[in-house]
Amino acid sequence: MAGILYLVATPIGNLEDMTYRAVRILKEADIIAAEDTRNSIKLLNHFEISTPMTSYHEFNKYDKADYLIGRLSDGQNIALITDAGTPGISDPGEVLVEKCFNAGITVVPVPGACAAVNALIASGQLTRRFAFEAFLPADKKERKAVLESLKDETRTIIVYEAPHRLVKTLKELMENLGDRSLTLCKELTKKHESFIKTTFAEALLMYENEEPRGEFVLVIRGKSAEEILQDKAAAWENISVTEQVSRYEAEGMTRKEAIKKTAEERGVPKREVYAEVVGNL
Repeated sequence: MAGILYLVATPIGNLEDMTYRAVRILKEADIIAAEDTRNSIKLLNHFEISTPMTSYHEFNKYDKADYLIGRLSDGQNIALITDAGTPGISDPGEVLVEKCFNAGITVVPVPGACAAVNALIASGQLTRRFAFEAFLPADKKERKAVLESLKDETRTIIVYEAPHRLVKTLKELMENLGDRSLTLCKELTKKHESFIKTTFAEALLMYENEEPRGEFVLVIRGKSAEEILQDKAAAWENISVTEQVSRYEAEGMTRKEAIKKTAEERGVPKREVYAEVVGNL
């Protein structure tokens, strides 16, 4: 009988956030797969956990996942932990979990701390719908594509960032999204935890003469439906309604479709567009 893969959340700062269940699972597992064994040994020592560890990280996630699948197939239980927080979110755990499902191996989450969720609920931003982006891609082309995709994102956006890259990221976000409300969530659950509700422009002024310190989670207000309509209307300001309808007709739309699309993009009733087009014939 195959073993079980446990996804065990660990504290993101305050060790008191470790759950009784997490401690028990880590003690009972046959092996602990850790992102950084040198970092995780401190946690295990604190809770007197002597289970053997093996490394599982970004640079060995495929080959090591196959090795771990083998151990699980042999009936051993494995607990997966990340450096801090919940494994499987923006880390190599997703590879192992997918392989487990493909191999018919049971995966059990052991809930606990998660920086993104903690930042969101204490941010003062809208929480019903959100888009988690983790760290923006390092690759320039991919990063540009992600930033472009976020321009009209209506959900609250969550981004992770390290202190030495914070100012650059804030500038890029402001250039692509415009000045938005955001909450800078810093050093979550730690001694110097703070939540600053501000804007991109104000945050950049704040760090003009002050070096950012600590790990950050940026919780950014999404774009409202009103703002999207305004932007679409502004894009057509330099041409007439008739010219816009004609462009869509040239692209293959029927007049009815062209009038409907023009009305939607300008944020006006269809009858107004129809009256102007007919009046100019």
